[in-house]
Amino acid sequence: MQQFRSRRDLVRLPPRPLEAVAVPDVAERGTRRVVAPARGWRRPYGGRAVHVAPGVEYQATTTQVCGLYPFVAGSGTPSIGTPIGRHQLSGEVVCLDPLTWLRAGLVTNPGVFVLGQPGTGKSTLVKRLITGAVAFGSTALILGDTKPDYTPLVTHLGGQVITVGRGMDRLNPLDAGPLGAALRHMAGPDARRLRWEVRGRRLSLLLALCTLIREKRIGNAEEVVLGRSVDLLDERLTREPTVPDVLAVIEEGPEALRSAARTDTIQAYRERTRELVFTLDLLCTGSLAGVFDGPTTHPLDLTAPAVAIDISRIGAAGDTLLSAAMLSTWAYCFAMVDACAALAELGLAPRRSWLGVMDELWRALRGAPGLVEYADTLTRLNRAKGMASIMITHSLSDLDALAGEEDRAKARGFADRSAITVLAGLPPRELARVSQITPLTGPEQELVASWSAPDSWQPGAKHPGRGKYLIKTGERLGIPVELALVGVEHELYDTDPKFGPFSGRPTQNSEE
Repeated sequence: MQQFRSRRDLVRLPPRPLEAVAVPDVAERGTRRVVAPARGWRRPYGGRAVHVAPGVEYQATTTQVCGLYPFVAGSGTPSIGTPIGRHQLSGEVVCLDPLTWLRAGLVTNPGVFVLGQPGTGKSTLVKRLITGAVAFGSTALILGDTKPDYTPLVTHLGGQVITVGRGMDRLNPLDAGPLGAALRHMAGPDARRLRWEVRGRRLSLLLALCTLIREKRIGNAEEVVLGRSVDLLDERLTREPTVPDVLAVIEEGPEALRSAARTDTIQAYRERTRELVFTLDLLCTGSLAGVFDGPTTHPLDLTAPAVAIDISRIGAAGDTLLSAAMLSTWAYCFAMVDACAALAELGLAPRRSWLGVMDELWRALRGAPGLVEYADTLTRLNRAKGMASIMITHSLSDLDALAGEEDRAKARGFADRSAITVLAGLPPRELARVSQITPLTGPEQELVASWSAPDSWQPGAKHPGRGKYLIKTGERLGIPVELALVGVEHELYDTDPKFGPFSGRPTQNSEE
């Protein structure tokens, strides 16, 4: 502190030695006592410190340091990503974003598996993650909106909505989509590799659709004929081939197909491809007619911040058509991811990150045997291309509806490979099964089970688990978080608008 002799000469004096500071003693009025300055005495061995270092932080399990309570504090919640709510115990803001967590080293892969009873808020949480992903610059892909829950949000965000159904938009299973556009800018080995990728995707989806129609796997000879047919059409046509084109060339039976079928006469060829012809004909004229038997009506927009493919109009037609629509949607959107990655490698487009949402997953997988393997192949292809995936279902018991044990084992791998598991309200028997995949402590199981059912029969009471989630990553302790809607989210995230006027429940509190 500087002092002056007078106001005229303003002579600066050296600072007074800080040997002691006399302050009033509150307890004893009229007396004075000497206390140390805030940073210690300014003299040798006086404890003077310019900077006071923070305390040392130690990490250990509660078993090792339980005797130090209450001086032990848990680690803070992640503060990177999309804010999804507050910690139910500490009140801290909890953030979640699979891609951001992957870049920060918090998880090893960007897979999210959401599990919870209907009405607990699964889709509400996912919509918040979609909104945050778009805000951070990622592109959200709704891989088959079956209700639809996400279409209003995508429209609000300025994204693209494609409505698939009879008499509406069509999806061509053989359409290379954005991959075809990328091929026009490529040459040499890269173009050759991408052409084989397009061929493999076309053939895989065509086999999956035929499996749905036939309700059993396609034979080896038939698969060879289908593959050669796709090659012939690629050589003959200057446009994208369609399923009717495949049917026509197989019925024509050119020499290349007879040779691929290992037949010497046209009669033997007809006999070998008879069942395959009827299967393809059902794709064009049976229950799937008007959906997959023509060119794609609305190509995907590579510049859209979000894309939703609404397949809710065909949900009433049965699981076969719904499964076919979801499989075609997955293949088409994953082709979009591959195309953007190929263009980015050539320097023709910026590198992008993606968030793929796969809701009602098990409805697609139970359509026919072998579909799990196809879905597994699709999801594995894009993990190295900057794409995070969110898979949503009600219960692990949905796996029991799959056809065979092999399919059930592969489907369990979806949950095993997801580094982040989000649990909403679940009953104890379901939590016991979840613990086999994601370890849960006793208190964690009790907490999630307490969200599964209301405590009383009082009408209009809010579901105890609505908007409450437990985030688990590996062996770490779970993060209990509660989400609160703000602003326009009350309308955009409402999944029960049809029940609002007469259900006795406020629409703005409705969360799936």
